Amino acid sequence: MTTTPDSRAEAIPKSWEPGTVEQQIYQRWVDAGYFTADPASGKPAYSIVLPPPNVTGSLHMGHALDHTLMDALTRRKRMQGFEVLWLPGMDHAGIATQSVVEKQLAADGKTKEDFGRELFIQKVWDWKHESGGTIGGQMRRLGDGVDWSRDRFTMDEGLSRAVRTIFKRLYDAGLIYQAERLVNWSPVLETAISDLEVKYEDVEGELVSFRYGSMDDAQPHIVVATTRIETMLGDTAIAVHPDDERYRHLVGTALPHPFLDREIVIVADEHVDPEFGTGAVKVTPAHDPNDFEIGLRHDLPMPSIMDTKGRIADTGTKFDGLDRFEARYAVRQALADEGRIVAEKRPYLHSVGHSERSGEPIEPRLSLQWWVRVSSMAKAAGDAVRNGDIVIHPKSLEPRWFAWVDDMHDWCISRQLWWGHRIPIWHGPGGETVCVGPDQTPPEGWEQDPDVLDTWFSSALWPFSTMGWPDQTPELEKFYPTSVLVTGYDILFFWVARMVMFGTFVADDNAITLDGKRGPQVPFENVFLHGLIRDEHGRKMSKSRGNGIDPLDWVELFGADALRFTLARGASPGGDLSIGEDHARASRNFATKLFNATRFALMNGAAPAPVPAADQLTDADRWILGRLEEVRTEVDSAFDGYEFSRACESLYHFAWDEFCDWYLELAKVQLAEGVSHTTAVLAAVLDTLLKLLHPVMPFVTETLWKALTDAESLVVAEWPTASGFAPDAVAAQRVADVQKLVTEVRRFRSDQGLADRQKVPARLSGVDEAGLGVHVTPVAALAWLTAAGADFSPTAHIEVRLSGGTVNVELDTSGTVDVAAECRRLEKDLAAAQKELAGTTAKLDNAAFLAKAPEDVVAKIRDRRQLASEEVDRITARLAALA
Repeated sequence: MTTTPDSRAEAIPKSWEPGTVEQQIYQRWVDAGYFTADPASGKPAYSIVLPPPNVTGSLHMGHALDHTLMDALTRRKRMQGFEVLWLPGMDHAGIATQSVVEKQLAADGKTKEDFGRELFIQKVWDWKHESGGTIGGQMRRLGDGVDWSRDRFTMDEGLSRAVRTIFKRLYDAGLIYQAERLVNWSPVLETAISDLEVKYEDVEGELVSFRYGSMDDAQPHIVVATTRIETMLGDTAIAVHPDDERYRHLVGTALPHPFLDREIVIVADEHVDPEFGTGAVKVTPAHDPNDFEIGLRHDLPMPSIMDTKGRIADTGTKFDGLDRFEARYAVRQALADEGRIVAEKRPYLHSVGHSERSGEPIEPRLSLQWWVRVSSMAKAAGDAVRNGDIVIHPKSLEPRWFAWVDDMHDWCISRQLWWGHRIPIWHGPGGETVCVGPDQTPPEGWEQDPDVLDTWFSSALWPFSTMGWPDQTPELEKFYPTSVLVTGYDILFFWVARMVMFGTFVADDNAITLDGKRGPQVPFENVFLHGLIRDEHGRKMSKSRGNGIDPLDWVELFGADALRFTLARGASPGGDLSIGEDHARASRNFATKLFNATRFALMNGAAPAPVPAADQLTDADRWILGRLEEVRTEVDSAFDGYEFSRACESLYHFAWDEFCDWYLELAKVQLAEGVSHTTAVLAAVLDTLLKLLHPVMPFVTETLWKALTDAESLVVAEWPTASGFAPDAVAAQRVADVQKLVTEVRRFRSDQGLADRQKVPARLSGVDEAGLGVHVTPVAALAWLTAAGADFSPTAHIEVRLSGGTVNVELDTSGTVDVAAECRRLEKDLAAAQKELAGTTAKLDNAAFLAKAPEDVVAKIRDRRQLASEEVDRITARLAALA
C-alpha cells in the first residue's frame, strides 16, 4: 500500500490519549501470538519466570515495578532475535486464601469444620475460579508480554506432582524429618508461619522484675525481669553468666517455682549479658527462641503452657483457660500478692513480632513439625554464587547472600491448614509412617498427615516445575535454566535462596538433564535485585501510612507508558526509588512530547528512506545521528547491566533536550530551505529512538512506529544495531556553538523583556571567522531575529565567545520595549546588586573577619562580590543605553 505524508499523519490521532487505545493494542499483540514461546525454535533462548503473586491479592506498586522491568528485558531480547519465554502464574497463598474463604463462611455463621476438609477445599477452589482473575486483568493493563498459554498456578496438577516428587526425593535422602522445635505460631490462624510472615513492630508494653526463691534476703533468691510475665509458668531455669561473681555460688542449685510443683535450676550460660538488668534471665524453652537454645545446651525440660489458640493450658494452676494476655495480668497480680514484684516499668517500648496475615502478636511455640535439613543445599546455594554459576546484581549484595546461606537453620515446612499441598506422609495404625510418591498408592487403611506444606516449598520449585518437571519437556530443554530472576532485595533470602537450593538439589539428583549432561544446575543465571518503592518523601509505602498508590490509578490517569517509564527511570540495582504523582505526570508529558514530535515529522513527509553519506549531510544531521549512535551504545550497555535508570535517563534527555528542543527546530529551517534528505534523517532517528524506548514505553512507541514505517509491529521489529554514523566531533562542536549563540541571544532578549518569538532586527558579525557562516539562517530563526535593513540603528549589543571565535550581535530593540517600565525593573535590580556589592565589600575589608573566617568562606564571598560588581556594570550599561 502506498502511503503519503498526509496518510501517515492520519494513521495516528491528533493527540495522545492512551486510555482509548492501550487495551486494543495489547489484545492485538496477544492475538498475533507475539508472546507465545516456541521451544522448537532455532533461536537462542531467553527466559524469565514471573515471581508468582498471591491469588488473593491485586498488583501493588512493587509488583508494577517487577513487571515493568521483566517486560522491558523480554521485549528487548525478543527484538534482538531471541526465542523468549516469559512465564506467568500465581501462588495459591495457603494462609491468605484460606483466611479469605473462612471469613466468607464466618459471615454466614459457619466454620470450615462445619463442612469438613474436602468440601471446604472445594469451596476454596470455587472462590479461586470466581475471584482469582483480578491480577491477570491488571497485568494486561500494564502491557505484560507474558506467554498466557503457559499460565501456571502452584496448585495445578502438574505442579502438585512436582511437589510430591521432590518431597519424596528429599525424604528418601534423609533431608526431610519430623521433630519438635520452636516455631512462629499464630494463635488466630492456629498454624506455624514462616519468618517472612512475621512483621516486627515497636509496641508499648511493660517490663516486670520479680523474685524467685526466698523472700528473706539472707536466703537464696534471684530477681529476673521480663516483658511476658505469663510465660513464667513455663520457666524451667534461670541463667546467669559463668563469670558473674554475684551468682556463681548459686549455679547448680534450684529455687522453687511460686505456683508449680517444679524447681527452677540455675545454670551458667554465656548467652546472658551480665550488664543487662540484674544479670539473671528466666528461661522458658518452649516459648522463646533464645531460651530454647539455652534449653538444648543444658538439657532442660521444655513444657508448653499454651494451647493452639494461645490460652494457658496443662499447667495445673488457676490460670489454665485464660487467654495469654488475660494471664499476663493475672500472673502479675498473683506474684504481687506474694510480694514478689520488685519493679514495674510502664510503658516499656520493645519490638514484638506480629502475624502479617492476622495481625496478632506471634507466639514462639514448641511444636511437632516437618523440617528440611538445609546444610548441604545451603552450601550448594552459596557455592553457586561463589563459582559464578549465578551472578547477583548488584554485586554489593553478595555478602548478604553468603551471610544468609552460610548460616541457615533448618526450614519448618509444615502448616496446620487445609488449603495447600498436603504432606505426602501416611501413618499406619501401629505408628508406622511412609512417604508416598506421586505415582504410588498409599497403604490401605492408613491416614495421611493432616498438615500442608509451607507455600514457599512449592514456590521454591517454580522455575522448573512450571516447565513440566519432573518430566523432560521441550520447555525444560529449551528454556531452563532461566536467564534472570527479577525481584526485590527484601525477599532475597526467603525465596531466592530456596529456589537455588531446590534447583541444585534436583540437578545433583539427576532430575534435570541438559544437552546430555548431568550434574549441578542452577535455576537462573542472573539475579537482579531492585530496591523498594518509596513515596516522594522517601517513606516506605504502606496501607497504615496511607501513602500507598494503586498502579492502576496511574494507568487510568496517565497511561501505562507513563507508569512504566516512571518506575524504570527510578530503578537501579539494589537502590530504592522515590516516586510521586509529579513523576508520573512528567512521564506522561514525555510521551506527549514524543507523540507531537513524531506527528510533526510525519506531517512533513518523514518516511523510511536511505540516509545519504555523511559528507552530504548538514552539521545538524551529522550531530544528531552521531548522538543517536552514542545513546544506542549507552542504552545497550545499561540494559545489559540492569541499569534501567541510566537507560531511561539517556533516552529521555536525548529525545527531549536534543532531538525535540534542537534538532526538530533546526530541521524546520532545513525543510523550509528545501534540504531534501531532512525527512530521511528524521525518520531514521525516530525509527531507532522508538525502538530503544519500546521495551519501557510499548504502547505509544508501537502507535508511532507503525505510522512511521507502515510495518507489522515493534514487538517483532529488529533491535537497533550500529548505524555506521560515528559521532562527528566537528559537527557536534558547530552545533554546540549554534546552541550557545542562540541561548545567549535568547537570554539577552529575556533580560530586555522581549516576548518569545517577537522578531527583532539584528546584525551578526564574526560568524564566518567562528566557523558558523552556514548557520546564520538557523541561528536567526531560532533566536527570532530578522535581517538588518538600510535604516538599522542598533540599540543593544552582546558578544558571545564560541570555540572558533567571538560573534558580535547587534540588535535594534527600539519600539519593542516599554522603556519606562524596563528602566524601573532595571533600577530595582541595580539596587539589589549594589546592596550585595556593598555587603560583600564590607566583609572583605574587615581584617578581623578575614583573620577568623575559613578560607573557603572567604573565597565564596570574593566570588559573590565579583558577580555583584559585574551585575552592577551590566545593569548600569543597560540603563545608559536605554537613556
